[in-house]
Amino acid sequence: MVGRVSEAVGDCVALFLSFSSLQYGQNDVFQQVNMSIAILPMSAEYGWNPATVGLIQSSFFWGYLLTQIAGGIWADTVGGKRVLGFGVIWWSIATILTPVAAKLGLPYLLVVRAFMGVGEGVAMPAMNNILSKWVPVQERSRSLALVYSGMYLGSVTGLAFSPFLIHQFGWPSVFYSFGSLGTVWLILWLTKAESSPLEDPTLLPKERKLIADNCASKEPVKSIPWRLILSKPPVWALIGCHFCHNWGTFILLTWMPTYYHQVLKFNLMESGLLSVFPWMTMAISANAGGWIADTLVSRGFSVTNVRKIMQTIGFLGPAFFLTQLKHIDSPTMAVLCMACSQGTDAFSQSGLYSNHQDIAPRYSGVLLGLSNTAGVLAGVLGTAATGHILQHGSWDDVFTISVGLYLVGTVVWNLFSTGEKIID
Repeated sequence: MVGRVSEAVGDCVALFLSFSSLQYGQNDVFQQVNMSIAILPMSAEYGWNPATVGLIQSSFFWGYLLTQIAGGIWADTVGGKRVLGFGVIWWSIATILTPVAAKLGLPYLLVVRAFMGVGEGVAMPAMNNILSKWVPVQERSRSLALVYSGMYLGSVTGLAFSPFLIHQFGWPSVFYSFGSLGTVWLILWLTKAESSPLEDPTLLPKERKLIADNCASKEPVKSIPWRLILSKPPVWALIGCHFCHNWGTFILLTWMPTYYHQVLKFNLMESGLLSVFPWMTMAISANAGGWIADTLVSRGFSVTNVRKIMQTIGFLGPAFFLTQLKHIDSPTMAVLCMACSQGTDAFSQSGLYSNHQDIAPRYSGVLLGLSNTAGVLAGVLGTAATGHILQHGSWDDVFTISVGLYLVGTVVWNLFSTGEKIID
């Protein structure tokens, strides 16, 4: 009975964080997905070339890069609730200011997008910190998948509504509409969320004790053992593989509507609506992968083997489907191939994205900040490089680089990663 109570509490926390992640995903959609749709009429209005578009897309990551590690330290020391609340209100204000900045000029737009990144950079470390305090290891994969599926559903929401808003009210309406949702979310977050079970007055004593007994991360940390963390090969494997993973992911995320528009000849409305399908596939696949991973762990498979299996699928699946795009002429098959690529990519939620809590549960926020810093660098370099490649090369060149990094990541992950706790 107590086990079922614990599981119910953990699932409720994951569901609430998934709603939080939905708001994160809706804003993330501005930076990567909605912006990739809005950039089409914006570039036509302001006369931006592909290189400028790549610069604008990547400028978000300048600020995002700055607060990854800082957000992890802050979350691990003061709790994830405050950190995530700060991030949401900050990026919501920056989102609303985007149309004004665009009209003032390119430098102002770059600064505002970098400011968005500053707020959003603390979100993932904060969510990781909260999960490490609320969710035991045997429920970790599916809880993390449920939380991250909020981002995918946020992407679906943005992609479904953005083309309509742009068509009816102009591209600035996208930023005003979704940016204002942050204030609604903040009210609910501040009144209902807690950083850990120790701070939640609504929990029964037996619930609080059971969660605390099954979660390695309890009290906020007072200092970060940087030398110990950076001396561990699995930490560097996690950092390197996060880079390899995010290079391909962010390229698909930011440039997919442009690919549909330029290569498959879809119009703006079609590009936005068809971009929904890969994200719906990711939401389903992430939760399916989480259930599979937790089932394997509960049946006696080592956490290390489960993490390696799931992440191998998360690397080799997208690599395979991206190599097939050059052989496909049908727009329908190209969309299906993209959906399969991102669907298999979502298995990474039960691979590298769950691994921070495995190897260093007390410092999961900091470790997520470290690895996601590498992932953000991949986003900056990959997004900007794609704009330059498309001026002088082809989409095949773009996909070839992504596939190469996926293969490198597969080798590194299987050689050096572990699912065991290595930092106490």
